[in-house]
Parts: sequence; structure tokens; C-alpha cells
Amino acid sequence: MKATPLAAEPSNPPCQVPDRWLARFLRHLATDRGASEHTQRNYRQSLLEFQGWSQAERRQAPNWAALGRDDFRSYVRFLGRHKLGRAAIQLRFSALRTFYRFLIRHGVLAASPIKNLALPKQGRRLPKFLTAEQVIHLLDAPLKLLAAGGEAAPAAAGRPRKRQAATLLCRRDVAVLETIYSCGLRISELCGLRMDDIDWSERLIRVRGKGRKERQVPVGEPALAAIKNYWELLGLPPAGDSPVFRSNRQKAAPVSARMLELRLKKYLAIAGLDPRLTPHTLRHSYATHLLDAGADLRSVQELLGHAHLVTTQVYTHLSTERLKRAYDQAHPRA
Repeated sequence: MKATPLAAEPSNPPCQVPDRWLARFLRHLATDRGASEHTQRNYRQSLLEFQGWSQAERRQAPNWAALGRDDFRSYVRFLGRHKLGRAAIQLRFSALRTFYRFLIRHGVLAASPIKNLALPKQGRRLPKFLTAEQVIHLLDAPLKLLAAGGEAAPAAAGRPRKRQAATLLCRRDVAVLETIYSCGLRISELCGLRMDDIDWSERLIRVRGKGRKERQVPVGEPALAAIKNYWELLGLPPAGDSPVFRSNRQKAAPVSARMLELRLKKYLAIAGLDPRLTPHTLRHSYATHLLDAGADLRSVQELLGHAHLVTTQVYTHLSTERLKRAYDQAHPRA
């Protein structure tokens, strides 16, 4: 599932009581399962919140093997009283369900106490996406910021080093935005790209998705050109295992998702778009534009790396214009 930041927290603060099984589970998420940083953070916070609730309500840390369905019904009611929405409750129980599956695999208990537990139903929310014209405005925004001198203080704008650093960052961000939109990547997938993941001659990128599942996706010439431009400005030979997008010139560490999210807000404002949108909006736009242009649903599923077709089907609700065009062209009485 897509990991989203946790909503407003209940009044009980997360408990920091050490828990052997919880610590093992969190290590498992990071190593064996290869979960994204977002998922690791959200699951950890969700489980610590439940610990805090147990300490406050039951005056003891949770005994995972002894908890029953009624305990979790009480927790659902507690979350509801604190005005948490359906999505926030679903996220917390997604963490609990995954944790209990881990405990079952390790023989701690035979069955999950939250299996088939009734939760508030999550309403269908259609993903937000940009029009093709809006995407173009967003892709142009980093260079507009650079041209306006927004990346350097006025007093330092004439200094060559400052100007070079500003140019490098904006060129990197152009390449980032082009690549997300060209390939429909999750932000964690983009941050994990290495130079040897790019097949320049075949115009393909190897992507490591959720659960360390790999897939190959086509990449457009504008994205490849933007990456080449960025690496020429770096002035370094691109080693095979180097991250494609670095945090800065001096550090070989990959750029962080949080840094890109913050910089995206600037570009959205420049493009006249809602600054609350996220990098995932470009992934939604990628899928919607493919379907609008006639791509079949199974192909889009493979390109996005969705395990189940039902996850991809949400984009069909965004493609009514394509269906109208097909009707107008094909139906004799349209």
C-alpha cells in the first residue's frame, strides 16, 4: 500500500517502552522486506502509538499474544473519539495487521486477533493529477527559478561558486521531475536509482519497487538528456553504483525524498499550481495520460509496478474524456 504521513495524533503520546518483537519487526521491514522510508516511519509510529494507548488505558505494555478482538475494538473506538479519519485508522491497522503476520510466521501465536475486524470503510478518493499543459509548466519551473535568481541571495548572485551550485541544483531538479513523469516512479524508487540502472541504448530504467521487486520501464529522451546535462555539470565520472540524483556535489549520498518534496513546493508555486501536491501527483499524471492516449490497463499496471490490477483501475475513473472520444468516433448515433 502507499504509505502516507500519519494524520493528527491522539492525545496519548507514543510510548518508547522497548519491545523485542517490535524491534525485530522494524528491522525486518528495513532489511528483509525492503520497505520504503515512508512505510518504515509510518508503521513504527503506528505501533508505538498503540503501545502508548495500552500503557495509558491498561497500565501495561501490550502483550501481543494475549490481546483479543475486543481490545482492538476498544482501540478503534478510541481513535474515532479523537476524530481520526477513515484513512488514518486504516493506516494504523495496516501496520498492526502486517506486524501480526510477522508474529504468526515466527510462531508467537497461531492466528491474528484483528483478522476480519470491522473498520470504518474508506471512501474512494480519486487521485489528483495534472493536465499535460500543467506538467509542462512544472517541468519548466526549476529553470524559471534559476533565471529569476531565486536560488541565491542577491548579494551572492554574482559569485561564480554560488551560481554554479544553484545551477546544479536546478538542473538536478529538472532531471528529477522529468524522470518521475517519464517513468511513473514512486519518490522512493527515484531516490534509489543508480547509474548502472540506466540502459542508455535501449532507453530503459531498472526500478526497485516495493518488496524489492524489480521492473524495467521505458524512459523518454527528454529525461535522459536532463540526466546527462546534470551529470556533466557535476564534473564527475558516473560510477556504476553512484546514485543518479545526489544530495549535493560534495556528498555522494542520494537525494532524500523530504528534500525533493520541499523543493517541489517552490516549483508548484512558480507553475501556478497547488503547493500541497506531492511528487506522487506526477506518477498519477503519468498513469492518467497513458490511459487517455489509449494504453491498455494491464500495461499500465506493469509499468507502475502494481501487484494487483484493482490498484490500477482507479485511473480508469480519470479517463472519461478518452471514453467519450472513443464513443464519438465509433458510435453511428453519437
